[in-house]
Amino acid sequence: MAAPSLYWLRNDLRLTDNAALTAAAAQGPVIFLYILDDEAPGDWRLGGASRWWLHKSLEALGAKAPLVLRRGGADKVIAEVLRESGADSIHLTRDYAPWSGALEHRVKAACEAAGASCHRYGGYLLHEPETIRNGSGEPYRVYTPFSKACFAAGEPKPLKPVPKFTPWSDALKSDRLFDWGLLPTKPDWATGMAAHWTPGEAGAAVRLKEFIADGLAYYADERDRPDRDVTSRLSPHLHFGEISPAQCWHAVRAAQLAAGGKLDKAAEKFLKEVLWREFSYHLLHHWPTLPEKPFRPEFASFPWSDNPEGLKAWQKGRTGYPIVDAGLRELWATGIMHNRVRMIAASFLIKDLLVHWQDGERWFWDTLVDADIASNAASWQWVAGCGADAAPYFRIFNPVLQGEKFDTKGTYVRKWLPELAHMPDEFVHRPWEAPALVLKAAGVELGGNYPHPVVDHAKARDRALAALKETKGVQ
Repeated sequence: MAAPSLYWLRNDLRLTDNAALTAAAAQGPVIFLYILDDEAPGDWRLGGASRWWLHKSLEALGAKAPLVLRRGGADKVIAEVLRESGADSIHLTRDYAPWSGALEHRVKAACEAAGASCHRYGGYLLHEPETIRNGSGEPYRVYTPFSKACFAAGEPKPLKPVPKFTPWSDALKSDRLFDWGLLPTKPDWATGMAAHWTPGEAGAAVRLKEFIADGLAYYADERDRPDRDVTSRLSPHLHFGEISPAQCWHAVRAAQLAAGGKLDKAAEKFLKEVLWREFSYHLLHHWPTLPEKPFRPEFASFPWSDNPEGLKAWQKGRTGYPIVDAGLRELWATGIMHNRVRMIAASFLIKDLLVHWQDGERWFWDTLVDADIASNAASWQWVAGCGADAAPYFRIFNPVLQGEKFDTKGTYVRKWLPELAHMPDEFVHRPWEAPALVLKAAGVELGGNYPHPVVDHAKARDRALAALKETKGVQ
């Protein structure tokens, strides 16, 4: 029998449009290897919500292909599997996390020591970060010209079908997925997530199909409305590679062709959001300290507040500002937060409470099912005003006005804050202004079942602008 090929699964947990798997299958029998490596990422090992998703996704993939599961440093585990199996090649999809380049070099060295060839492929992004450059040959720092360059680069390559593969028949030692302890025990905080998500390649395909059929037409006009179900909710599927960005791109393009061929406003807006993900990885590749240091170094001296009480109130959805609290409650219940509400909640933490953006970044890393090292860092820095192409720090969201603009009837707030379910529309985003009789009729006790605001927004805004003025070099 021919020597097997080793396919190292990473954030590419799918069979369709998978260049690494296709190449491995063409070589001969395939060993499907997934490694839970908590060593290489260091402090950025997977958070709780991501670990839940990973368990479910591996469970789904394991029903289609026999997986060998190992835990430990990936380069060490791969050396062991090469030695045990006699595999003569390894195939992997490139990753772009700050630690991945060094890890891939160690894996290549382990392969060379074992006499096996090492092959790396794209597929996690539409464009490799080195290929999109500005007119001076430098990486982009601003999103809009970056997105235009991506559109100008042409359509993604045609999709690869599921390859015919022969699993390696010799038994290899494998961990039991359940023994990795990726699922919560008591209390089982993932019950709500299980009701909202179907991790795995099949779930991703269904989600894309449903979005194109039911949400895409309204995407441009209503994606900022948390009370409307028009967003794609593809981000966790993309993060774990259960679907490729090229699949999403081609599916939306195909839907447009079927409708007449022209790229309409809604489809263009969605594709631009796919390119925001690309831009985040473009930044991370060229500035790998993005998750831990401000892109604009002058913000290193910003006078953040030591405010553990405020951070805790924000995490628990107990700030007294309904649109912020609803977002954090949605996050805890489902592992996701509507994108517009993410911006409102992030602005409140950073600018109303003066809590460091990295504290919010860390909370999202642990609680989001789509926690993504590039998008998470780029987006938090965007709101904080210290990132590439950032919103200016002095642009401070008013959580009341944002709630009234994007959740006009309070539908989203009432869904996630049942204690405000009977508040009239006039006061649902500002309950502290409601007369006592209105509060009583709605069953709301401020300071009891719903908190007083933890901060006065107008005063907090002035404080934030004063802190900005203190920061040297910031304009």
